[in-house]
Amino acid sequence: MNTKTQVGIIGGGPSGLMLSQLLHLKGIDNIVLEKHSREYVLGRIRAGVLEHGFAELMREAQCGERMDAEGEIHEGFYVAEGNKKRRVDLAAHTGGNSVVVYGQTELTRDLYEARAKLNGKVIHNVEDVKLHDLKSDAPHITYRSGDDVIRIDCDYIIGADGFHGVSRKSIPSDVLREYEKVYPFGWLGVLSRTKPVSPELVYAKSDRGFALCSLRSQVLSRYYIQVPLTDSVEDWSDDAFWDELKKRLPDDVANALETGPSIEKSIAPLRSFVAEPMRYGNMFLAGDAAHIVPPTGARGLNSAASDIYYLYHALVDHYEKGDDTGLDNYSEKALARIWKAQRFSWWMTTLLHTFPDSIAYDQKLQQTDLQYLFSSEAALTSLAENYVGLPF
Repeated sequence: MNTKTQVGIIGGGPSGLMLSQLLHLKGIDNIVLEKHSREYVLGRIRAGVLEHGFAELMREAQCGERMDAEGEIHEGFYVAEGNKKRRVDLAAHTGGNSVVVYGQTELTRDLYEARAKLNGKVIHNVEDVKLHDLKSDAPHITYRSGDDVIRIDCDYIIGADGFHGVSRKSIPSDVLREYEKVYPFGWLGVLSRTKPVSPELVYAKSDRGFALCSLRSQVLSRYYIQVPLTDSVEDWSDDAFWDELKKRLPDDVANALETGPSIEKSIAPLRSFVAEPMRYGNMFLAGDAAHIVPPTGARGLNSAASDIYYLYHALVDHYEKGDDTGLDNYSEKALARIWKAQRFSWWMTTLLHTFPDSIAYDQKLQQTDLQYLFSSEAALTSLAENYVGLPF
């Protein structure tokens, strides 16, 4: 069975759906292939801090109505050390910019509904996806659905299928370069139907390890603590989690913390990863297929959004103007921004976490870096600019 489209998109997460929606609005035909069911994709609990540029992209995709109605506008966040809690004023240091706290699950649901309204082609539960003839002018995708093998002929293929997807693996090993840093700890995260302890996020550094107080709404909270990679979810009862979280927070925050049963509990290992190049022939990588950052600083989903921004405009220029400059420059342009996001996530992770192999010298540098941050308007401005998102 054969079909044809202009752009074949591998991956039905927020990156693939966002690009599909934006291209559709410009009259560019596309098909999204997703290996899992819609319910599975919507069941993944992920980040919820959207940078300024991502929020604007959602609005351009005509998917921002619920985000604007229900999302939390945050103009700052707190950094705590011991009993000291200091606020980073994002708006003051970025000319009024802010971030939007809106859960990735809700964002993905909005994108799915937008695709459905436009009769967008999103095919779930596809198996054995393979990419072919990527260096030619006529690449194609094959996948299996039951006993049928379906072929999709494309002008371009977008690999937005995550770290474990087939797209990056389709680039020959003598072309692909991979850079990786694995951190010696993970984040144990708990989602609870409780009132958030703070109206803005609290990043906490303590001798016991890092902690983060976040939220999804005024009745849904998300909390994290740093744990060894040897720990499992089964090692942590709800009571043990709340007890440890309180020990890592300033007294006033710990005393105000509302606890309750966990809705979801998971451990995410922290790693940094970048693949270069992000283009091979007429296949382009986007999002986690090409890069991963630690969740510190909330750059993961936002870095994917910048990829989609560049690809969207490059494809529109190709089809509307016959201009391939954006496509030709995509990998270089996307990687330049990605490495800045990598640097920021690495810096925040290094600043706020307890490293098991750190020596006294490293610990002194950590303390000095934190003290310098709040003694320098320039340092705070740099932090704020990166947190709200560098320009696309």
